[in-house]
Amino acid sequence: MTTPKRIFGTDGVRGTANIEPVTAETALKLGRAAGHVFKRLETQSRSRGRHRIVLGKDTRLSGYMLENALSSGILSMGVDVLFIGPLPTPGVAYVTRSLRADAGIVITASHNPYDDNGIKFLRADGYKLDDKIEHQIESLVFSGEIETIRPTADEVGKAVRIDDALGRYIEYAKASFPRGMTLEGLRIVVDCAHGAAYKSTPCVLRELGAEVIVYGNQPDGKNINKDCGSMHPSLMCQKIWEHRADIGIAHDGDADRVLLCDEKGSLIDGDDIMAIAGLDMLAQGTLAKQTLVSTVMSNAGLEVAVTAAGGSVVRTDVGDKHVIDEMLRHGYNLGGEQSGHLIFRDHSSTGDGLVAALQILRIMRSKNVPLSSLARCWTRFPQLVTNIVVREKKPFEQLDKVSQLVAEAEAELKALGGRVFLRYSGTERKARLLIEGRDPAMLEKWAQKISETIKRQIGG
Repeated sequence: MTTPKRIFGTDGVRGTANIEPVTAETALKLGRAAGHVFKRLETQSRSRGRHRIVLGKDTRLSGYMLENALSSGILSMGVDVLFIGPLPTPGVAYVTRSLRADAGIVITASHNPYDDNGIKFLRADGYKLDDKIEHQIESLVFSGEIETIRPTADEVGKAVRIDDALGRYIEYAKASFPRGMTLEGLRIVVDCAHGAAYKSTPCVLRELGAEVIVYGNQPDGKNINKDCGSMHPSLMCQKIWEHRADIGIAHDGDADRVLLCDEKGSLIDGDDIMAIAGLDMLAQGTLAKQTLVSTVMSNAGLEVAVTAAGGSVVRTDVGDKHVIDEMLRHGYNLGGEQSGHLIFRDHSSTGDGLVAALQILRIMRSKNVPLSSLARCWTRFPQLVTNIVVREKKPFEQLDKVSQLVAEAEAELKALGGRVFLRYSGTERKARLLIEGRDPAMLEKWAQKISETIKRQIGG
C-alpha cells in the first residue's frame, strides 16, 4: 500500500509561498475540499441560509494570491465567503463564532519569514480542526472525488466583505479585561511585527487608557517578522529603556503569540506568563481543576512553583493544538507554550497574544505592582535550547551515535533533576534540542556534543 500524501503539518499547511503545497493551484483544491467537507458536516448552516466560511489573513504579499485561490474554490462548491482582511488568528476565530459561520480559514505562516505562507482551518466554534477532518480535506485534494460536483447558476457561492470585523475583535478583546478597570497611567511599548495585529493591539490598549508607543505597525507585505516582533524581542526590550515604559508587548505575524518585557528591560516569556497567571488564578480559585497545561518544552521550575501552590501541571507534545486538545478533553482553562502561545479558554478558543497580555496587565493593576515583581513568583531552572538547521528529517535513531549521546546525557542530568528533549520542528527544517538542569556548564557540554553529531550527518 502506498502512504497517503500529506500536506497538513502540526499547524495547517505551511511552506514557501508559490511552491507546493502553498500554491494557488493547491489552495484552489483546498478551498473546494474545505467547502465540501464543512457543507457536509452540518446539512443546515449555522446562519440558517447558505453555508459560509470566514477568510482572514496576515500581512504577507502572497496572501492576496492564496486568498483569491481559496475563495474561488470555496465559491465553486456553493459556499459563501466572508472576507475580513488582515486580522490576528484569534480574531478570525472570534469573528467565525460571532458571525455564526460554518468554518474559518486563516492565511498565515505565523512567525515564519514573509516568503513563507500557510493555511489554517478553524471549526465553527473557533477551535482548530481535529485530525479526522484534516484527513478528509486532504483526501479530497488528492483523490479528485469531488471533481464532478459543480454547482451552477444561483447555486454558486457569493463573496462579501465584512467591514466591521476589526471592530468586532477589538470589542471582544476589551471584554476580557475587567469592566471598570483601566490602563491609565501606564506607558506601553508594542511591537506588532508588521503583522496582523498592527491595528488591533494598539487600538485596544489606547481605548483602555494606556499611553502606547507602537513599532512594527507599517506592513509592506515583505517586512512581517523581520528583525522585530516576538521572534526578535530585543527591539522591544531596547525601546522599554528609551521610552521608560512600564511594559513591552511583542507579537508574531498572526498575533497568536506574545512575549513581554518588564520595566527593567528583562524578557518575560510564555513560561513566565503561565506562572504569573496560573498562580494568580490558583489564589483566586479560578484555575479549572487547579491544573495548568504546558508542553514538554516548558521549564521544570514552572511545575515546581505551581505544585508548591497546590496546583498541578500536565504536559503535552509541542504545539498549541496539543495543548488545546488536552484542555478540551479535561475542561482545563489555562495552557500554553514557552514560545508565547497562551490559551485563556475563559476568553478565547485559540492562542491570543492580546488577550494574554491583557490578563497580565489585569494582575499588575489589581496588585498594583510592576511586572518585574510579578515575574519573581517562580525560579527558572537553567535551560538551553539549540536549533539545528537540517536538510532532511531522518529519524534520530537512524543517525550514528545520536540516541546513545542523548541517553548518556539523560543519565547524567537526571540525577540533578534535569532532562533532555530532542525533536524535529513541525513547521521548519530544524531539529530542536532542549537540555535542562541545574549546572549550566553541563548543559553546554551535552548540547555541543549532540548538536555537532547531528550537524555532521544531516546539517543544512
